[in-house]
Amino acid sequence: MAADPITEPMNEPQDPIDLLIAFEKAADAPIRAEYVEGTMIVAPQPDDHHNDAATEFYFQLRSAGFRLAGIGSGYRLALQGETRSLLIPDFYVRHRKPTELDEAYRRAHRGWYSIELLALAGEITSTNHETDTGPKYRGYAAAGVPVYVLVHRQEKKAYAFSDPVREEDPAEAHYATRVEVDLGRPLPLPGPYPALDTAPLLEG
Repeated sequence: MAADPITEPMNEPQDPIDLLIAFEKAADAPIRAEYVEGTMIVAPQPDDHHNDAATEFYFQLRSAGFRLAGIGSGYRLALQGETRSLLIPDFYVRHRKPTELDEAYRRAHRGWYSIELLALAGEITSTNHETDTGPKYRGYAAAGVPVYVLVHRQEKKAYAFSDPVREEDPAEAHYATRVEVDLGRPLPLPGPYPALDTAPLLEG
C-alpha cells in the first residue's frame, strides 16, 4: 500500500506486528500500517487515482489469465526468525493459492502471510515516493520477490524490476534487471506476464 505515509522510527526488540496493531487500534480513522527497515509507515486513505491505477493493473493481470492476482493482503519478510518487513503491495500475483499451512502462518502472525507467496509485487507512488523507490524496493529484493512493478506518478514513469539479488546486508539488496517506460507506453514484464498498459493512468 503506497499512499502518503507518516513514518515513525521503532525501537527493537518489540515485535513490529504488536506495535502496528496497537497503533491501528489507537488511530481515529481506519488505517493499515506497514513496517520496513525499522520504520513504521502509516498510509492515510489513498486518492482515487491511486486506487484506480492499482485496480487497473489487477484487472489486466486477471484478464490475462493470472487468477492469483490480487490486492489488499499483507506479507511478512522474516530474516533469522525476526520480522524484517511487513508490506501491503498495491497489487500482486501469488505463486500459488494459500495452503492450510499458509493460512496457519497468517493466523500465527496475526493477518500477515509469508512474503514467499509473492511472485510479483506492485506499488503505485504517492507524494512520499522515496518509500517505494528505496525501502520497499530493497525489501522486495531482500525477500527474493521475482518481479517488482513500480509506477512512479511524479516522474510519469513505470518500472519493472526483476532478477532479485539478495545480499548479506538486506539494505544492500537490489534487482539486477530494470525496464523503464514513460507512462502511456506498454510496460514489458518478464515472462510469463503480459505487458501492462499504462495509458489508463494518464486519463482523468
